[in-house]
Amino acid sequence: MTNFFLYLMAAVYTLAGLNHFRSPRFYVYMMPPFIPLPKLMVDLSGLAEIVLGIGLFFPVTRVWAAWGVIALLIAVFPANVFMAVSDKFAHFPAWLLWGRLPLQGVLIWWAYQYTK
Repeated sequence: MTNFFLYLMAAVYTLAGLNHFRSPRFYVYMMPPFIPLPKLMVDLSGLAEIVLGIGLFFPVTRVWAAWGVIALLIAVFPANVFMAVSDKFAHFPAWLLWGRLPLQGVLIWWAYQYTK
């Protein structure tokens, strides 16, 4: 079962990263105004998700990739906070916006399971 969750995580990050290039406007819209070069940041975070997701598939890169996922989740946390507190996202349900914040902790814990 452990491999199932590992490969699920790897696939989710890889597909999420690809989605940054498929729907970049959505991700640029989510960027807090204090982040410089939002399109570049979207591209870089998408590329990071793809590389890290693929890295999770292979034992030789898995630990590195898991730590990278943790770092990425910490790096994007301000965007999630921005979404939760900004009126710009009032059209999303509040439970969804605020629920994403503790979900980051769960995702970090999940990635941490593969750092050993």
